[in-house]
Amino acid sequence: MAVYTRLGAEEMAGIIAAFDVGTLVSAKGIAEGVSNSNWLIETQADGTSRRFILTMYESRTDIADLPFFLDLLDHLAAKGAPVPRTMHDADGASHRLHRTPEGTKALALIEFLPGVSVSEPTPAQARAVGGALAQIHLAAADFPASRPNTLALADWHKLLSDCGREGLESIHPELGGIVERELALLAARWPTDLPRGVIHADLFPDNVLMLGDAVTGLIDFYFACTDLFAYDVAVTHSAWCFSPDGTRFLPALSDALLAGYTAVRPLGERERAALPVLARGAAVRFLATRAYDWLNTPADALVTPKDPMAFARRLEFYADPANQEIFGS
Repeated sequence: MAVYTRLGAEEMAGIIAAFDVGTLVSAKGIAEGVSNSNWLIETQADGTSRRFILTMYESRTDIADLPFFLDLLDHLAAKGAPVPRTMHDADGASHRLHRTPEGTKALALIEFLPGVSVSEPTPAQARAVGGALAQIHLAAADFPASRPNTLALADWHKLLSDCGREGLESIHPELGGIVERELALLAARWPTDLPRGVIHADLFPDNVLMLGDAVTGLIDFYFACTDLFAYDVAVTHSAWCFSPDGTRFLPALSDALLAGYTAVRPLGERERAALPVLARGAAVRFLATRAYDWLNTPADALVTPKDPMAFARRLEFYADPANQEIFGS
């Protein structure tokens, strides 16, 4: 279960009281997620029940970034985008600091949105996700803050360098060569002059809530940053348009996702032409973080590292010239 910090009942009640959202009824740890501690909170006020998500940020989230992440949620929600609002405390703050035995940690209370994450999306659902992604790109156009992408090309180089060729080849004998080839290609061909703004950068199926074919919530904006819109499309494509292990490309989902996005925000010619390279970069980004975690996560850790080869397989698909036409470039 992804609850790394334990909170007693009285302690939890005191935290919830600071947000003035009613009396705490229940708090249930949430198993999903790998970086932070999360609870489903139920409160009651004047006979009405309400639900929220309480997140305590562990070591992988920089507290200095929280105003960007949480203010972004409020900005997008105010524009009608399907994202949860942040609950502010009595002083108007979007997050609070809390002392724990391990040190002071930040926490935030987020609106609960209905819906479930789909494990086998349909084309109609993929189309809706593409449209929702385009919607947040447009809605964030006047968001005043910016944040650099802390998992960009230079960071992939460092993570994979830290893995070492020997480490990569302990995962798969061909992985060292694949990484060397791709990093050289991306360094030479990565675009920098495409439209940019605030992106989600991690829109996997488990970060989307759906009811039927409708998107009810985009969540977990903790990799959000300022970068290329088309790169965000490529990240989402790599997350939605393959079987989880990367062995099967799902063309119906690919067509639907891209159609949904372009129906809301058309891609320019240069953006579409760059998608094959951006998709290779998206695959390298998740290959890099997964490979690093695979080699560095202790055997007795609470979470199991994800298979980096699932994105190596996606990478090889994107790198095949025969597959370039999937983006219509």
